[in-house]
Order: sequence, then structure tokens, then C-alpha cells
Amino acid sequence: MTLRTDGRGVSLPSLDSTFSDDEVTMVLTRCGLLVDRAETLARLYAHHRDWTVVEEKWIEERFDERSTRGSSKGIYRALSSRFKTAGSELPSIVQLPSVLDRCETVGDKAQVLYFYLLEDDPLVRYTVHRYVDRLQESGVGGLGFEQETIERLLSEFHYEDGSEFDYAESTTRRWGEGLRSVLRDIGVLDTQQTLQGQIPNLGSTPLLVASGYSWEIHGDDWLSQPTGWLYLFQPDQYWDALAERVSDDPNWEASGIHGELRLQPVDDTYGWAEPWEGEV
Repeated sequence: MTLRTDGRGVSLPSLDSTFSDDEVTMVLTRCGLLVDRAETLARLYAHHRDWTVVEEKWIEERFDERSTRGSSKGIYRALSSRFKTAGSELPSIVQLPSVLDRCETVGDKAQVLYFYLLEDDPLVRYTVHRYVDRLQESGVGGLGFEQETIERLLSEFHYEDGSEFDYAESTTRRWGEGLRSVLRDIGVLDTQQTLQGQIPNLGSTPLLVASGYSWEIHGDDWLSQPTGWLYLFQPDQYWDALAERVSDDPNWEASGIHGELRLQPVDDTYGWAEPWEGEV
């Protein structure tokens, strides 16, 4: 069986003129993925199931090791917003610690948490869409993350009322640094000095999340537009191998219609991740 598409011509929709001024923030200037702290916050919520209690615990017990209550509260707001925004396209927050426990490396955890950032931050999602288009058009050479390139893409962003993106140069510079930090965490950039991106390796758990995310958005036709794979910068020539890996997982089943491969979860999309129970 073959995939339902060869990937040519598949792109993500433009997000220009999609978001209001109120929806767009520059939180990435202050807070990247922060894998360890995000994981702790997810465990706190899974244990207490109450964001008010979680916030009190986070600030009083200084789980993020910040020196002031103000900075601690700022990190809490940024990370908790990502979790509160997440819908059924991603594992629930009570499942997330179990998902992270299945990850083999910190990079795997970062790739999972990256999806929660994308769902919460329109500007990151817009920029990733632009870079995925560059990847599809030009190959890995399109993944150049020089500050000038990032700022040019941001300058082409418009709010839904047609007004232009307008932040101070120092702010956009810090935002670019934040974006590159995220890309290092998920394996697109190699070192702090690296500006040319690469195709990241996908661990088994991030692959399941990326596939489940695509399934939740597109249903049966997800293999023709695997948004989750594209968000993790997987070009179409990688899709056959990724599909084979997913089909080998016992939580997914493969079927064929007219010789075309279809993949769907056996049960609930993220049924393989139990609600987490434990102490923090």
C-alpha cells in the first residue's frame, strides 16, 4: 500500500491576517519551552486537578527556582496558558506526565511540549507555517534561522484588521532568540551558534503525538496533510518511513482502500496514555 499523497504541493495555510492584536503576544521573549519546569507544572496539575491550587503551590514552593514571586508568577502564567489552551487535538494535561514518562530523551519531551506552545502562541505558529512552506519549496536549505530572516517574516505578518506587526527592534531580536532556543530544544538547530536548520529525528512518543494531532484535525485524510509531521519539519520524502513506524505501533491500525494506506487509532487517539497519579 502507498500513502494517499506523495507530499508534493502540500503546504500549511497562511496565517497572515488571521489573528487580532489582542491574541498576539511576545511571551517567547521571556519563556521558551523550559522542559523541566513545564513537566513539573503538568505533574502538579495532574495531581491537584485545580489551577488555583497549582498556582499557589508553584509560587509558594518556588518550583521554578526563581528569585522573586513576580518572575515565578510570570513563568507560571506563560506555561499554564499553553496547557489551558490545549484542546482534544493533544493529550490532556492529566495524561501529559504519562506521555512525558514514555519519552526516551529530553529532546523527545521538548518535541511533545512544542505542540502546546504552537497551540497557544499565534506568532510562533505563523512563523512555523512560513518555515514549513520554505522547507517544502526549497528543502532543508529553506531552514535558515538568521535574525534577519526571522525579522523579515515577522515584518510580513498582519493582524486581522490589516495593520502591520510593529514591535521594537530589541523585542524582535529577543523573540528571535527565543524561537531559536525552541528549535534547539526540538533538534532543528544543533548548537547556540547554529543558524542553519536540519531535519530533526523523531522519537517514538513525539511521533505518536504528532500523528494523533494530525488525525484529530483531519480525520481519515490526515496522511494527505500530516500537519503534526510538518510542524516537526518532516518533509514529504520522510513520510513513508514515518507511516511505517506508526503502523507498527499497537495503538494504531493500518488499512487500505484501493491500495492506498490509511492509518487510524485503534481506540481513543491518546488512549495509550493513562491519567497520571503520583506525588510531585
